[in-house]
This record gives sequence, C-alpha cells and structure tokens, in this order.
Amino acid sequence: MIDFLTMPAMTLSQSSTEVHRSLLEYIRQGGPIGWIIIAISLAAIAMIGAQLFRIRRDRLAPPELLVDLRSLLSDGNIEGAIRRCGEEPGSSYLARVVGAGLSRASRSAFGMLELRSSVDETGQLEVDRLYRLTDGIGLIASVAPMLGLLGTVVGMVGAFDAITLSDGPARPDELAGSISQALITTVLGLIVAIPSTAMYTFLRNRIDHLTTEIDEEIEEVISPLEAAQGGEGQNA
Repeated sequence: MIDFLTMPAMTLSQSSTEVHRSLLEYIRQGGPIGWIIIAISLAAIAMIGAQLFRIRRDRLAPPELLVDLRSLLSDGNIEGAIRRCGEEPGSSYLARVVGAGLSRASRSAFGMLELRSSVDETGQLEVDRLYRLTDGIGLIASVAPMLGLLGTVVGMVGAFDAITLSDGPARPDELAGSISQALITTVLGLIVAIPSTAMYTFLRNRIDHLTTEIDEEIEEVISPLEAAQGGEGQNA
C-alpha cells in the first residue's frame, strides 16, 4: 500500500527528473542551428571574460607608471619617459598613448607643438583597439536572434513538409520534432542575444568612461612639456 504522505515527495522527484530530461531534449531538438547558437554563446562568454579582465583602471593606467611619467616629464626627460613607456608590461593604454605621442613629437620638425595632436590621434586608435573585441560581442548579440529565426523557419518548413508528405491527416508526433526545433532555436537565440547586448553596452560605456578619465590625466602629465615649449616660443 502506498503511503499518501510519501506521494508528494515521489511526485516532486519524478517531476524534477522530467524537467531535467526535457531541458536536455530541448537542446537536442534545436538541431544543428541550436548547436551553432550554443557555440557562439560560449564565444561570447569568452570575449566578455577577456574584456572584463582588460578593461580595468589599474590595467589601462597602472598607478606606478603614472607617477613615473609625472616625475620624468616634469623634469623634461622625454627620452626617459619614452623608455619607461616601452618597458611597461602588457602595453597599457597610458603607455601606448604617451609613448607613441612623445616618440612622434620628438621626431617631428615642430617638436612638442605636435604633442597634443599626436596624443589625441594615438588615443583614438587605442580606443578603437579596445572596441574591437567588444564589437565581436555586439556581432554575436545581433547574429544569435537571426540564427534563432532561421531555425524557426527551418523547423516550420519541416512541419509543413510532414503534413504535405503524409498519406492522411498529420499525426501530432510527426510534427512535434519540427515544431520543437522551431521554438527552441528562437528561445536559444534570445537567451544569447539579451545578455550579450547588455554586456556590449556596459563594456562600451566602461571603455568610454575609463579612457576619458585617463585622457584627462595624460593632459596633466604632458602639460609641463607644453608649458616649456610655450615659454621657449615667447623667449624666441
């Protein structure tokens, strides 16, 4: 005799098993397009992790590098500042922008008069470089729902084919596979697209915010050189 007190627990256990199986089945029923969506979701996760690691204040502008550049440039030691930027491991945003700007200005006939434009151009190139991997996340966010829609269309075509090729009225079990594929690929595409879009926007805004702050500090760092150049121009 079945104990009625244990029936709810048995029912709950059976339902959990059924839900677990159904989730696995849903993924399988997504077909090749479903697996493609899962693959690009893993790529998106890898890109997001890499960008979260790269786009940090202490990595883009190491505090010790900022202190060293302030000291070197306040003394007018341009060559020392260029060497210090080249020695920075990982080639931070600060090192790339200041190092490239100083190198270009030191080789120019206009000298430090070209420093600011050199720094601005290099800074824009570095921001574009930071955007590059983030744009890959945005691409996945755009492609995932379209792949889901493609899976939906393929699934519905299969469902209509099953109806057309059947001798009599189409049986529900003949249509179930194609309809499931149609629905699952749409769901998978949206599951990937929504968080990818959110992270794409977050990372772009974070890049803009941090690079703007660092650009302000770069202006402060190079200001002694511009002041010295201005003083020389007045004396001449």
